Amino acid sequence: MKSVQILLLFLITTITVTAQGVFSNQTNAALQRVIEDYPNRFKNIKGDLLQESNNSADYQSKVQIPGSLNCVISLANQPASVSNWTCSIYLSPDYDKARQKYQELYDQISNTIIRIKGQKPFILNGSYTTPEQESKSTATRFQMTPAPECVQNLKIEISLRYREEWEVVLSVYE
Repeated sequence: MKSVQILLLFLITTITVTAQGVFSNQTNAALQRVIEDYPNRFKNIKGDLLQESNNSADYQSKVQIPGSLNCVISLANQPASVSNWTCSIYLSPDYDKARQKYQELYDQISNTIIRIKGQKPFILNGSYTTPEQESKSTATRFQMTPAPECVQNLKIEISLRYREEWEVVLSVYE
């Protein structure tokens, strides 16, 4: 009987750890693909054109964070060439649920190791910024340690912001 209990405990623990790791690994894998394509101005992950104006264009991203609402690549040409990838992860009128998603996203990304072909691996780390409901906006920026030359200008940030609802956003931008 004791053997059965130990076996059940082992199986439950393994299933729980695997379930937690899959989502995190998918989020990290998507983020790695975005960072890898940054030197190309996201050319390889750029999908259909969503909207265009005189100096900028928005495209659907081919890389999506699992469970996200929308991931968009924005390219601007003037005054300088700028590339941004923004992913809306969660949207809710409930502050506490949005705050929890913000914390979960931070936990998934913090200390992620990114490997870009031909470069030394680097780690994403940042100090968690505790959200305050009254401030309507909170952001945590991740540093790349050590940052390869090809991504020196890149910034990776998660934010929790309020417009008409609370939104959790992951941004990769210059």
